[in-house]
Amino acid sequence: MDQSLRNVFINEKQVHLTSTEYNLLSLFIRHAGKVLTHHFILKEVWGLESIQDVQYLRVYIGHLRQKLELDPNRPQLIITEPGVGYRFQLLEPDT
Repeated sequence: MDQSLRNVFINEKQVHLTSTEYNLLSLFIRHAGKVLTHHFILKEVWGLESIQDVQYLRVYIGHLRQKLELDPNRPQLIITEPGVGYRFQLLEPDT
């Protein structure tokens, strides 16, 4: 992720993200490894008026998984913490 240019790359290939998807990914990266609650994510990305829109968040998580995960049905980057929220898990590079 190149934050100065707002670009995201997977295996040296640029991935197009909407502004909201980019803001969501940026939040996850800043808090990598930590569980973020639904309410915290909604407040940080969409504002206080959206903290009850959990389904809206799920839709955007699905979009990010489609664009970033090798297998969106078995995510390794954006992990669901049932009943709580999500955790962004940085993957170790292959050695």
